[in-house]
Amino acid sequence: MNGQSKGEEASCFLKTTQHQISIDAEETACGLWCFKGPILQKFANKKAYVILYGLLGCVFSASFAYFNGTITTLEKRFKIPSRTTGIISIGNDLSQLLMCVILSYYTGRAHRPRWMALGMYTVVLFCFLTALPHFLYGAGADALFLTEEFQVTANTSINVLLNTPKKNLCTNETSKESLCENESGSYSPQLILFAAQFISGIGGSLYYTLGVSYMDDNIKRSKTPALFSFSYFIRMLGPAIGHGLASICLKIYIAPTLTPMIDNTDPRWLGAWWLGWIILAFILLIFASLLALFPKTLPRAAIRKEVKRQASKIGNVTTELEPLPSLKDMIKTFKRLSSNKTLMLNNFAAIFYFLGYMPYWIFLPKYIETQYKQSASISSLITGSAGLIFSAIGILLSGIIISKFKPRARYLAAWNVVVGAISVLGIISYAFLGCSNNESSFFSNGEISTVTECSSNCHCNFVKYNPVCSSDGTTTFVSACHAGCKKVMNINESEIFTECSCVTNDNISVGVDFVVPGSCPVDCLSQFYIFLGVVCMLKFSGATGRAANFLVTVRCVEEKDKSVAMGFGLMLMSLCAFVPSPILFGIIMG
Repeated sequence: MNGQSKGEEASCFLKTTQHQISIDAEETACGLWCFKGPILQKFANKKAYVILYGLLGCVFSASFAYFNGTITTLEKRFKIPSRTTGIISIGNDLSQLLMCVILSYYTGRAHRPRWMALGMYTVVLFCFLTALPHFLYGAGADALFLTEEFQVTANTSINVLLNTPKKNLCTNETSKESLCENESGSYSPQLILFAAQFISGIGGSLYYTLGVSYMDDNIKRSKTPALFSFSYFIRMLGPAIGHGLASICLKIYIAPTLTPMIDNTDPRWLGAWWLGWIILAFILLIFASLLALFPKTLPRAAIRKEVKRQASKIGNVTTELEPLPSLKDMIKTFKRLSSNKTLMLNNFAAIFYFLGYMPYWIFLPKYIETQYKQSASISSLITGSAGLIFSAIGILLSGIIISKFKPRARYLAAWNVVVGAISVLGIISYAFLGCSNNESSFFSNGEISTVTECSSNCHCNFVKYNPVCSSDGTTTFVSACHAGCKKVMNINESEIFTECSCVTNDNISVGVDFVVPGSCPVDCLSQFYIFLGVVCMLKFSGATGRAANFLVTVRCVEEKDKSVAMGFGLMLMSLCAFVPSPILFGIIMG
């Protein structure tokens, strides 16, 4: 009877003190310094936070998608090999590996919105640093040479068009090596790009670990899956925006004030890869500043916590005070998380998934360019937009289903296993969806073979990749030199390479011996559409597991460990997946 009366008393207290409870006004005040007031306080609610958090994540993910979409242009401009690009791309994962756990532990109990905003300011710096090499080193000699202004300034337009390409022609001189371009990429731009990636990892770790825990702590548990899915849906627009922005910028010449003599279908075209970073930096700066205005705790959440605390007093339930952040407590927290079997198994499952997914996502634009013969602009656009609708449907549908039916954690984990199996089968199917190459002089039994018998005496080892197509449109050569061409003609402002020994030897029946710049056209649209269909299916299935994976992580740990658990999982994924996978696949791709 005594216990029942205490329960009734506590229940009565909960009903009568909702409007009488006193909370810390400073903790729930929306604004910063002089930017405070009742107008801003109206936005101190879960809906405003979820929308802003999603928009910030949208631009944040757009920045990394933009980097992926401009990788091939960066490699061409600064002559960076793919294996080096893989090392550059893990810079942010290294910083997450070194700092995310410590940051999430010490900032998880502080003013999380302001720490998230500070992290986003580092991403703004990342955007400016990534664009910096263009302003330090310019468009490059290769790009300037292909502009009308360069030809007029040199006052040698005719001579340049007629004589300069001879460096790429066949010659029997042994001194050919000195005439060819043997230019290696400078290490300075690569170091700047790596430093930018390293800095961005700090902001990324704070955004993911603190943002999700803040959402879960300030929203009712029954509404968390739906609102998390909604914020994730907004963030999912980021890759589409990033690749779309990359597509637009790459259609603009790398030096917008100059007039190029080629169009964006030419393999020598370099787009304005640096322009998008300036746009993304200013948008991130605005959204991050708005996020800093949110209170430490949302007012309604603060009321619920105070009511719960007061009710525990009436029920004679002692609440354990949280220890102050310290090295001793941090080590104890890590031991507690390491012994959590559910958390660790969920983390290891994510590690194996991202070990294969991350390099696939990073190099997908380059894969589309090389495998399906698409331009850099189109590859970036397709990578970002394909499957967006299916991803949106998947994340929203899963959030609604989880909120309505409230499935057990066992069922959520089982569905993640199904999603992983579908992803593996889908990615394996890519091996059977490739586009068959046209006859290429540099492909022999699936291996690159740049030297053929007909051009073995042409000294082409140091000629850069500048593909040409035979007159009958069937064979692509690495360059005019590799085709054995000895002369060049300029007809109607178009170059034609003549007296090509490889064309004469391989195509005697044609009766011509010339090649034209550019790769030969290849018809592989049907394979490409099937590839897009598989991508859309994988996007949908993968999106349905996002909300489930998030709930498993935050529900299997104590409330005080949510931020640290997110950081701990991020550290493990950086160590075992994010860091080694781009390097491994970069070496494989060459």
